[in-house]
Amino acid sequence: MSEIKIVRTDMAPSAIGPYVQGKIVNGMFFASGQIPLDPKSGAIVAGGIAEQARQALLNVKALVEEAGSDMSKVVKTTCFLKNISDFAAFNAVYAEFFKENPPARSCVGNIDIPKGALCEIEVIAAID
Repeated sequence: MSEIKIVRTDMAPSAIGPYVQGKIVNGMFFASGQIPLDPKSGAIVAGGIAEQARQALLNVKALVEEAGSDMSKVVKTTCFLKNISDFAAFNAVYAEFFKENPPARSCVGNIDIPKGALCEIEVIAAID
């Protein structure tokens, strides 16, 4: 049976339901979806899709690093956008975090996201 390690950090928002921030199993890190909550205040960051995407990705980065990995080892992302019309602006910020050899990705739009957020991002990353 595989050992499962729970990953927690104060540098990303606490779970707002019955789930954990992430888990490591068999050398892979699985992060729960991150919305653009400021980890200190617990509030959605002000601004539009660019500001919210940046915060969600900073939350993802904090979790990936806490798990002992880094953004270059993210192998898969799933991105959710409240408005698919934000796709290009979202991509511009996303590209800042995945400059070379970006991960495989799915992106779904026109859905409701918790707390009225404009985006949510979940990742799977390799652990060395």
